[in-house]
Amino acid sequence: MNEHVNGRALRIISVNGTELTAGSLPSSKTVRWVARRKADVVAAVRGGLLSVDQACARYGLSEEELTSWQDLVDAYGLQGLRTTKANHYRAKTKSTAD
Repeated sequence: MNEHVNGRALRIISVNGTELTAGSLPSSKTVRWVARRKADVVAAVRGGLLSVDQACARYGLSEEELTSWQDLVDAYGLQGLRTTKANHYRAKTKSTAD
C-alpha cells in the first residue's frame, strides 16, 4: 500500500512489505524477470519513483510489455505476473473478448 499526497506516493511498498526506493529497484541488468521484480517495477511506476519512459529505458521494456504487467497485476495480482500463468491469463482474457 502506498501513502499518497497530491497524487504522488510518499512511500512505495514492495510486494514483500519493505519500502521501495531507487536503490532497492531491480538492477537495470536484470534478465530473469520473476513476478516479484515485475511487481516492484509496476509499483515504482505507479508510485512515481519511475516514469513509464524511465522504466522502459532502464529495463529495455516496451510500453506494451509494461502495460501488460500493470493489467495482469490489476486483474490477477502478483500471481498474474508468473510466467507460467501469464499465457493462461492472456488466453483467458483474449477468449472472453472474442
